[in-house]
Amino acid sequence: MWGPGHFSRASAVESVSFSGIVQMDEDTHYNKVEDVVGSHVEDAVTFWAQSISRNKDIMKIGCSLSEVCPHANSVFGNLDPKKIYGGLFSEDKCWYRCKVLKVISDEKCLVRYVDYGNTEILSRSDIVEIPSDLQFSSVAKKYRLWGLQIPSGQEVTQFDQGRTFLGSLIFEKEIKMRIKATYQDGTVIAQAEYGTVDIGEEVAKKGFAEKCKLTSSTNICEEKKSDPGPLVLRNLKGPIPLWGHRSNQSAFSRPKGRLSGRPTLDLKNENDAGNHVTFPKESLTVGDFNLPSNVSLAKIKQDQKLIEENEKLKTEKEILLESCKALESKVEQTAQELQQEKATTMDLTKHLESTLKTRVGTRMKNLAAKVELLKEIRRVNISIRFGNDLSDAIQVLDEECFTIPASLNELEIIWTEYNMAQEKIKTCQNVNEGNILIAKRNEVQQKLYMAVEVFILECDKREEFTSVRSETEVSLQRLMAWFQSTLKAFDLSVEESLTFEDTIGNIDEILEKTESSICKELEISLVEQGDADKEIILNTYSQVLQKIHSEERLIATVQSKYKHSIEFKKQIIECLNNSPNLDHLLSIKKTLKSLKARLRWKLVEKNNLEESDDDHDGSEIEKIKQEITQLRKSVFQEIYREQEEYEKLNSLVQKWFPELPLLHPEIGLLKYMNSGGLLTMSLERDLLDAEPMKELSSKRPLVCSEINGQIILLKGYSVDVDTEARVIQRAATYHRAWREAKEESGLLPLIFLFLCKSDPMAYLMVPYYPRANLSAVQASMPLTSEEALKVMKGVAQGLHTLHKADIIHGSLHQNNVFALNRERGIIGDFDFTKSVSQRTSVNMMVGDLNLISPELKMGKPASPSSDLYAYGCLLLWLSVQNQEFETNEDGIPKVDQFHLDDNVKSLLCSLICCRSSMTAEQVLNAECFLLPKGKSPPNPEKDTEYTQCKEEEELKMENLDKYKGNTRSGEANFD
Repeated sequence: MWGPGHFSRASAVESVSFSGIVQMDEDTHYNKVEDVVGSHVEDAVTFWAQSISRNKDIMKIGCSLSEVCPHANSVFGNLDPKKIYGGLFSEDKCWYRCKVLKVISDEKCLVRYVDYGNTEILSRSDIVEIPSDLQFSSVAKKYRLWGLQIPSGQEVTQFDQGRTFLGSLIFEKEIKMRIKATYQDGTVIAQAEYGTVDIGEEVAKKGFAEKCKLTSSTNICEEKKSDPGPLVLRNLKGPIPLWGHRSNQSAFSRPKGRLSGRPTLDLKNENDAGNHVTFPKESLTVGDFNLPSNVSLAKIKQDQKLIEENEKLKTEKEILLESCKALESKVEQTAQELQQEKATTMDLTKHLESTLKTRVGTRMKNLAAKVELLKEIRRVNISIRFGNDLSDAIQVLDEECFTIPASLNELEIIWTEYNMAQEKIKTCQNVNEGNILIAKRNEVQQKLYMAVEVFILECDKREEFTSVRSETEVSLQRLMAWFQSTLKAFDLSVEESLTFEDTIGNIDEILEKTESSICKELEISLVEQGDADKEIILNTYSQVLQKIHSEERLIATVQSKYKHSIEFKKQIIECLNNSPNLDHLLSIKKTLKSLKARLRWKLVEKNNLEESDDDHDGSEIEKIKQEITQLRKSVFQEIYREQEEYEKLNSLVQKWFPELPLLHPEIGLLKYMNSGGLLTMSLERDLLDAEPMKELSSKRPLVCSEINGQIILLKGYSVDVDTEARVIQRAATYHRAWREAKEESGLLPLIFLFLCKSDPMAYLMVPYYPRANLSAVQASMPLTSEEALKVMKGVAQGLHTLHKADIIHGSLHQNNVFALNRERGIIGDFDFTKSVSQRTSVNMMVGDLNLISPELKMGKPASPSSDLYAYGCLLLWLSVQNQEFETNEDGIPKVDQFHLDDNVKSLLCSLICCRSSMTAEQVLNAECFLLPKGKSPPNPEKDTEYTQCKEEEELKMENLDKYKGNTRSGEANFD
């Protein structure tokens, strides 16, 4: 192995090679000295450096790459490891030459920047092809300190410290390299000196490297190959000093001596692929090939910046010269065009000067001729078309009454006849009689369509003709007024002094407007009219002479009929003599029947497998469960489509085809209409994967299921022939009230209502809000005062929605009021099998408060006021947070004893104590709901408790999903 001294001349002459070392040529390379600058450190004995003699090449490469690479094609396909590409360095977003060391994935490659020595992982989009003139050898070389090696078994920390120490000795410093040998891969073995300091000796003294041992036979040193384990990986991923973009902190001390004033090294961790050095673009410039040691790095950077700015200015100068030439050509062309325009303008000016002298006279003659013609046309129209109607028109003007359009009376008669025909069809119970009525209705429908056509045409003509004649009259009046004022200006006997603006005014505008109005009326009047148009003009003439605004009611009637006629015309064109098409609805029903049959078969198949004693593969049962889930999803999709078709047919029945339920009773349209769109005939209990909810049950079946990701409750009602219709009617009334405002209604929505085919049961489907009723919320974590007001405002909105639809709730209590997300209150549905009086008979308590109002205790019927009393008790219960309180002899609590917000106390007094005739709408507008409330201070204990409750509920729902399908029976009640 090598010793600490230099190579002897004898040993260098020997033609001996070993372990990857290439013998040096004594005459040309051995002990040759190169001046380099360190650029990248790999370990304590290996680094990359750039020859100072090639600083001009570095600058040229940077300039060429900045011009070529942004427009070059990104690489694709297989990459050539021997080829040089352009790489976009992530640190400064500049382009540098690189080689691909390894393809990591389809999108990522490990590259080495050949002119600097560092590595980085790049996307293929950041690697581009470069031209052949840039495919030359790298500027940076890899050097290894002569006679040194990394000790085997060196720890990672010492390895990093050694690399850092070597960086402090060579990085950005001019080093003299005495070449001793070269590896086959191009690594140069050399003795590095910085001034009088032997860098290798310094590294060895610190213990980061050891001297190589000598071999007695050859006196040639062979480098040991250290274990390429974690240290090699550290070499790729460890911190590498940067030449640019340095931070203020550094582990390297500022170098003393010839290169004083240079920036300190940056030891910040690089990314996983290494950091790129920016020395060629910031630290070197074009200068002497032998860079003097006393040249400062700041001076080098300044010179390089000046050169780059000079090149940029040259480019900008060329662009400006081209722009200047283009502008000169355009100016010359514009000058020629201006000359031509000038000649044209001169000719036009001469023509205008010659015609301007006679312009006023010519224009007035033409206008007078048109007025004369218009007079003659109006005179002829009066004598020929109107005859004796002139006296009638004068009478109309005197009486100031609106003349009814001739077609309106006939339209009214036919429309009344059409409405009567529709009503007869609605009340008809016999199909044969209904067919006769439908045929008569169709005849009337044809007559109505023709009458609407005539009425619309007459209204349009009347409006157009009236507007044109009025415009003509106004224009002529303005012109006459101008003439009268002008006469005074030219009358010498008038002593009054008139200004130019008073006399002449804007005569040009007046003449223009008058000519336009007269021409428009002449155009309409000279068109040959048919008999229908003559009749329209006859009626129009009388309308021009009266004041329309005095007959607002009649005008409103005409406008309303016109609007309805337009709508009728649009819709009747599609519906005339064409019955609605039921094929789509029947096709959906057929698909539903097939899907339900397949679903029942799969359910039987799954039950057979689960009950079988044979051992079955669990994957087979799981596969069937997935098919069942998909079939259920498809069934509900078809049910929603069926509901959409029913809604379309319902709209047609209301407007044009009341005979549909009579002619097609098999589709169940009448039941759908009577239920307000809530009833569906296609849903059945056994199709649902329902789990009994025994904890919520007491009397009726109550099951839980999931539909399209929504947890729902299915409530069962025992019904007979009489109660079935009442349940449907009450649910429909509630559903219609909810549908008007939906989420803003303050009511629990109803999803579906369906009847059981095998048992006398009606099932109502509603959303499931676990632990959201006021009882559960107040038991787990009571609402704050601010939250209570938000919730109770929603409850007030729900009562307002019900009362507006003439529905008395009758049994409002803490179990059927839900606080959604603790900020939105809604009223739950109630038992639709009970009447209002039956619902109010249940004695409900909240805390020590009785929710039954005093008048109900006296036997009076339920009313909106009794609902609001229960509402006030609930609000008081939430506001006082279960405090003790006193009541009077009637059981009414004394609100004044509590320390409450004044607005809340005032509202409670009106609802509970004073019992004023307050409505739910007035409650909504109460001050406590309108005034902004400050945010309550955060309560960590309540937040923690709420989170725990939520987690418990989520766990409960997970367990519910696990045990679905195990039980199919149970009695439930959710009132």
